[in-house]
Amino acid sequence: MNAIITVVGSDKVGIIAKVSAFLAEHKINIADITQTILSGNFVMMMMVEMTNSDISVDELRKIMDKLAEEMAVEINIMSEKVFSAMHRV
Repeated sequence: MNAIITVVGSDKVGIIAKVSAFLAEHKINIADITQTILSGNFVMMMMVEMTNSDISVDELRKIMDKLAEEMAVEINIMSEKVFSAMHRV
């Protein structure tokens, strides 16, 4: 299964490092990533592959919620299928 992870918040050191390190710990591969700074706000979108993950999407959401709170950012996780259906013209 693939998922889309978005991270939005004030720019600060370590956001990419913390999120990617957590994903690596749980064997979640980052298949694609884009990030930018818009008027001081950090914005990142990742497509991740969860095929070999040792945690479920629900567990990932719970842990990412805690990580988001610690970093004072917003992290959202959505199935790639749901994301694609929402953005289909």
